[in-house]
Amino acid sequence: GVGMGMTAPVSITAFPAEDGSFQQKVKVSLRIPSQFQDSPPCPTDESVKIEERQGMTVYSTQFGGYAKEADYVSYAAKLKATLGSDAAHRKDFYLCNGYDPPMKPYGRRNEVWFVKE
Repeated sequence: GVGMGMTAPVSITAFPAEDGSFQQKVKVSLRIPSQFQDSPPCPTDESVKIEERQGMTVYSTQFGGYAKEADYVSYAAKLKATLGSDAAHRKDFYLCNGYDPPMKPYGRRNEVWFVKE
């Protein structure tokens, strides 16, 4: 019953198919604002889960504009090519992050993260 407003980043966990495209299954994560972190409200929808994300080290790339699935897939492929085989990272998923509200037309920030193993 309490409005929490929008948080940043909005993080989408992508589970890539063989060709790098998203599979049907994705997970959208929103950060719980600081004042609710010690005692988050219980979701009333059973499809909404509260998870604690552990600290992680990531390989990241950043890009601008209104990000679409194709953009995230493209930048993930570029990051993978840049890292080559020397950087051990999770292959079963990667994170797509957007930091800006929909009405912000310029200076938008998006990132792709690969989690270091």
